[in-house]
Amino acid sequence: MKNAELLFLPSDAALRFLPEGPYPRNTDSFSWVAIQHGADKQFGSVNVYNFSTRENTNYLLPGRPGFAFSTNKGNFVVGCERTVGIFSPHDNSFRPFLEGIDSHVSGTVINDGLTWNGNLIFGTKDLEFKTKKAGLYFWRGADKKLFQLRDDQVCSNGKCIVSEGAGWIELLDIDSPTRCVMRYKIDLEAGKIVSESIAVDLRHDEAVPDGMTLSLDGKSVIISLYNPNPAEFGRTIQVSLSNGQVENEWRSAKSPQATCPQWFVFHEELWLIITTAVEHMPSDRQLQSNQAGAIFAVPFGKIHDRTSYDKLTQSFVE
Repeated sequence: MKNAELLFLPSDAALRFLPEGPYPRNTDSFSWVAIQHGADKQFGSVNVYNFSTRENTNYLLPGRPGFAFSTNKGNFVVGCERTVGIFSPHDNSFRPFLEGIDSHVSGTVINDGLTWNGNLIFGTKDLEFKTKKAGLYFWRGADKKLFQLRDDQVCSNGKCIVSEGAGWIELLDIDSPTRCVMRYKIDLEAGKIVSESIAVDLRHDEAVPDGMTLSLDGKSVIISLYNPNPAEFGRTIQVSLSNGQVENEWRSAKSPQATCPQWFVFHEELWLIITTAVEHMPSDRQLQSNQAGAIFAVPFGKIHDRTSYDKLTQSFVE
């Protein structure tokens, strides 16, 4: 196990409440979302952290974002409330192209997502974190068609693709309260799940699996664990897909609620970026966990597998 380095602790409490979804933007910067600017707020922001200058730029959104990925035109594709659209940081405009997500139920908003080859997979979450009514969706970029893959999740979180072929993919997906990583084979033409199994079982852990990414060799997953209980540190773990064993652990000091991991390359050096959150943490515990809501980083040295990195961190094609 290794301690992650403190990279950025926002001075604004609103930005520490619920950071998630770090994602490479360019050679110097990565983006992340502040899902909600406080327990009583119904809006959040897209943020861009510059690794060279150590400066963060904040862009307010009209609602709560679940994910944001850079596009090939310098914008962001954002899932916000029940809408997916293109947000332009140049003029702060938001152009929806998918609306009415989860329109058949109440009390859900878009949460985590994944983009690849111009497509999107994303889920929603029950705001009360208790009812199996949240959806899992596949949006096919080629014909701009939306498919609902599941309608019985509670909090749809980390996602990654472990393999793909002609007309299908294997998706790893976390519905956080289950504490399991599911493996789904998805028929991309039919837009449906054709098989499922448990890939990683974390039901023995007191913490809740949140965000997830794939190791560059594709043999393991890296999962940030959201621990709502008092703890000296947060944990992000690397788990083998072949035997379910924990291979590595990175700790975020004085910040137990780790939310999302993602790779980032800066000057050909590979880093693992880890977001953490203050959300739901009592004020007295915040005194002890005074780095909650910070962004942490783990250095890995010179990158040797740029192809796999680029595949894991694709821009969205507008």
